[in-house]
Amino acid sequence: MSISTFIVNGLRTPLASVSLLALAVGMPMIAGPAFAQDSERPTVSKKKPATAGSTVALVNILVEQGVITQEQGQNLIKQADDEAYVARQAARDANAKATEAAATAAAAAAAASPPGSKRVTYVPDIVKRELREEIRQEVMAKAKDEGWASPGKYPEWASRIRIYGDIRGRWEGMWYPSGYSSGEMIDFNAINTGSPYDVSAANLKGYPTYNGSESRNRYRMRARLGLEADLAEGFIGGLRIATGSDSSPVSTNQTLGRSGGNFSKYALWLDRAFIKFEPFKNPHIGPNPDFAPDSVSLTFGRFDNPFWSPTDLVWDSDLGFDGLAINAKREVSPGFTPFFAAGAMPIFNTDLDFSTTEKEKFKSTDKYLFGGQIGFNWQATPQVGLTLGAGIYDYTNVQGKKSSPCDVSISQNCDTDNLRPSFAQKGNTYGYLRDIVPPPGWNGSDPYANPQYFGLASDFRPVVISGRVDLNHFDPIHVAIDGEFVWNSAFNRAEIEQNYVNNYSGTPGKSGKFEGGNIGWTTKVTVGHQKLDEYGKWSVNLGYKYLESDATLDAFADSDFGLGGTNLKGYFLGGSLAFSDSVSGTAKWMSATSIAGVPYAVDLLQFDVNAKF
Repeated sequence: MSISTFIVNGLRTPLASVSLLALAVGMPMIAGPAFAQDSERPTVSKKKPATAGSTVALVNILVEQGVITQEQGQNLIKQADDEAYVARQAARDANAKATEAAATAAAAAAAASPPGSKRVTYVPDIVKRELREEIRQEVMAKAKDEGWASPGKYPEWASRIRIYGDIRGRWEGMWYPSGYSSGEMIDFNAINTGSPYDVSAANLKGYPTYNGSESRNRYRMRARLGLEADLAEGFIGGLRIATGSDSSPVSTNQTLGRSGGNFSKYALWLDRAFIKFEPFKNPHIGPNPDFAPDSVSLTFGRFDNPFWSPTDLVWDSDLGFDGLAINAKREVSPGFTPFFAAGAMPIFNTDLDFSTTEKEKFKSTDKYLFGGQIGFNWQATPQVGLTLGAGIYDYTNVQGKKSSPCDVSISQNCDTDNLRPSFAQKGNTYGYLRDIVPPPGWNGSDPYANPQYFGLASDFRPVVISGRVDLNHFDPIHVAIDGEFVWNSAFNRAEIEQNYVNNYSGTPGKSGKFEGGNIGWTTKVTVGHQKLDEYGKWSVNLGYKYLESDATLDAFADSDFGLGGTNLKGYFLGGSLAFSDSVSGTAKWMSATSIAGVPYAVDLLQFDVNAKF
């Protein structure tokens, strides 16, 4: 029986005249004095939770008013305590079961959901903002890592491509001192790249010749644009285009006003195109780092000079090489690094149908350069560095040979015509290529046509010694001393004297003693900054060059000194100044005279403005 039922039933006793309404109204006034007294209060068991205070107070009032006895009141309080305890226990058990059920449901939901997912029925605004910010940070982090949304950065694929280029403007003045050649130096390149020249007495027209008397000046421009792409796993691809007045291998200068004039557009040439493979950067090869060279590369196509050369005595600075090259170097001890280079380069390939006018085609006369170089770079002290290299370069099929008897009245070509140089500057010694037979019915005395091409009188296998000493006691100002020596080991004077038409002593046009030679050397001292990559940096240089006629192929020698080629000697000086990080100016003076044959001299002054990017 509950307390409320007990009270209602108790009120049905003879004391039921006291109504519940009166009891409820009078309770505040009655309870006040009762609680003010020091009468004994029922205690609550410490083993069970305390009962509500209002129930105990109500029972006390009923006892004081005589409605129930003291014993009945104690029983009511005890019963109330028991009921409250049971209620609390039931609530606690219910809460525990609810918590367990919620955990079970959550576990089931988690098992049914993908990892990392969250299931919510309501997301407050502050949580939404936090989620948006978190997602934004994750996206930006990924974009930054992959390089597709970072300011100033390219996507990952574009970051592997390097674009570079330069533009150079030049004014050039050329002065020919008096007392030297005036239209007597034969331009063999003009003949060999055109129609053959009739050397018979019947031909009253003169040879094509070089200017040796009239001073000139010209404005020239050079523009180059290239790229290199990292193709991953040790592969690199390269491409460059450049200007040029013609297909010359040693110059990318475009003379303004030439190539048609009247503001005609200028041609662009394929100047570089190559694939390079660095095998020890390939993860599939996995070399032993204790034995692998620091750098090994195999290059195929058209590429920069693979051989180290501190001067332009043998190789012009603009020269590109075709073919296959290998380069390697390794630091074997601190500051000492040996290097190696080798290559096989075709310099001429016989036309597939040569000769087009003959039913029986002529034998191929492909020309090659096979070269090798070894050397070392040695940092002897912190202030002194030394680089030394030695190379040998063997040319095949570059020497001219007399043809089989050739009747030009019935044949357009002779079988050794392809041995003539396809490009030349000036300086090398030449001889006749064709053995022209007299025409039918020749009377034995009258001159007959003798159209000739000209081949090189010497074979070429130059040995080149190159060196540089770098002194940086006044760093960042350096003093560099460069030197180079060349000796043509295939030169045979006796063989040349059997067939030569230039580089002889005496009066031009009349045979004299052969004066050509096979050695050359140069030295240059440079003082200043090594790189002109900051405003105010500078350098000056002074040097001397001596290069005999057949020391090396004139086709590939410097194209500026003496206006290009071999058989030249003289001095040069110059200076450069940086106007900014990427723009510099250069002035250079060169004075050259010939060594053998026709007297020739030219002074050259150049002013350049160079911009690179």
